Amino acid sequence: MASLITCPHCGRRPREEFSIRGDAVPERPAPAASEEAWHAYVYLRENPRGKIREYWHHVAGCRRWLVVERDNLTHEVFAVTDARDMANGGAA
Repeated sequence: MASLITCPHCGRRPREEFSIRGDAVPERPAPAASEEAWHAYVYLRENPRGKIREYWHHVAGCRRWLVVERDNLTHEVFAVTDARDMANGGAA
């Protein structure tokens, strides 16, 4: 059976409708930040095991950006939040 993700707008949908876009944890440096800060933001990433937060795009559905909290070993999904809500102070 395919993995299912519960989109806050479309309900339970197959994972194939989504595209993973990357880590949702790093914070963008200020425009005037040092080259070292920008280098770290663009190129350096942790690769943790277990519970992570990622940006996903619901390309075959509502086309909204989502923050998916999941386990990258078991693929269990714990939470799905609209990225706009997350940016406005919500939590995943």
